[in-house]
Amino acid sequence: MTLQPYAVDPSHALGRAHDEPDDPLRDAFEVDRHRVLSSAAFRRLQYKTQVFVTDEHDHFRTRLTHSLEVAEVSRRLAVAVGVNERLAEVIALAHDLGHAPFGHAAEAMLRECMSAAGGFEHNLQTLRIVDYLEHPYPGYRGLNLSFEVREGIIKHSTNYDKPETGGWLMDDWDELLDSGRFPTVEGQIASLADRIAYDCHDLEDALGASLVNGGDLGEITLWRDAATDVRRDFPDANIFAVRRPILTAMMNRLIADGATETKHRAADTGVANVDDIRHLDQPLVAFTQDTEALVGELEGFLAERVYRHYRLVRMDAKARRIISRIFDAYVKEPAMLPPRFAHRVDEQGTERVVCDYIAGMTDRFCQDEYLRLFAPHERV
Repeated sequence: MTLQPYAVDPSHALGRAHDEPDDPLRDAFEVDRHRVLSSAAFRRLQYKTQVFVTDEHDHFRTRLTHSLEVAEVSRRLAVAVGVNERLAEVIALAHDLGHAPFGHAAEAMLRECMSAAGGFEHNLQTLRIVDYLEHPYPGYRGLNLSFEVREGIIKHSTNYDKPETGGWLMDDWDELLDSGRFPTVEGQIASLADRIAYDCHDLEDALGASLVNGGDLGEITLWRDAATDVRRDFPDANIFAVRRPILTAMMNRLIADGATETKHRAADTGVANVDDIRHLDQPLVAFTQDTEALVGELEGFLAERVYRHYRLVRMDAKARRIISRIFDAYVKEPAMLPPRFAHRVDEQGTERVVCDYIAGMTDRFCQDEYLRLFAPHERV
């Protein structure tokens, strides 16, 4: 495929923090994809909550399956726009590595716990993981990912991803932020793909959890429009028999609209290279104004009818209590930390090391850790 002039050419990428010989069989972003997929942090996403806790039902999305869906949407968008699908894919695969267990409620609690120690934000934690906490290679810490992948991580932006530098930038992160207001077009594609994926799959999971029904979903214009064509062929089918083709039609519409608007903006702004993308006044990758309004309606429905449902509110409150108590216990007695964390306390501070430990936990491990610390009957 011939790439647009504002796409990232891997042969002209900005390189890695630590010099390495080129791989004769793979380009830089294919190497990065392998490193992300092979990381322990990626495997842990299998047992981290997306919206519904991982032990509630085997069919609900986890952070892992969500990341795979974002990667698939990213590839499709990148191909439609004519930019580097491998770069968009690897940013998508990596974008949620820094999420704490139990979803956004735990992130909010960790941010509160860390308010006097530099803060917590999962984009920055993702970058901390790939730059420092993962260390499978003997020559350096981290995965030594390409500049463009790391830039896409720190500038990943959706309604639930609002990068904050706080007080805990690592040494060479300034150069990622100083490169421009926005990431590459591939990084922006991963952000829009994230939004498309979670808007569609959260509806399906909410339906599976019986938080909403088919009648409720008829309130959403995007769903109603997609359902009209499907129902023409299957007028009497149960909602669970037609939910997938309806959601697929919705996703196809959003991908096509995002690709069309992105190409229009590229033509209107006259962008000619990657740096032009970074220094625009607004994102290049976006929905049309009409579709943005429809997506806003969908997201308003999800916020009101799903994310604020009493079952999820109770789960979030429980998650905050668990995180808060574990954090306080380890800060008061850091000697209880595993040695590979405890030995970093003097250099990096107790709070940051405890935060790293908790943020890396799966839901299951976090609950077990809570019992080990606070349940008197639990064996040490």
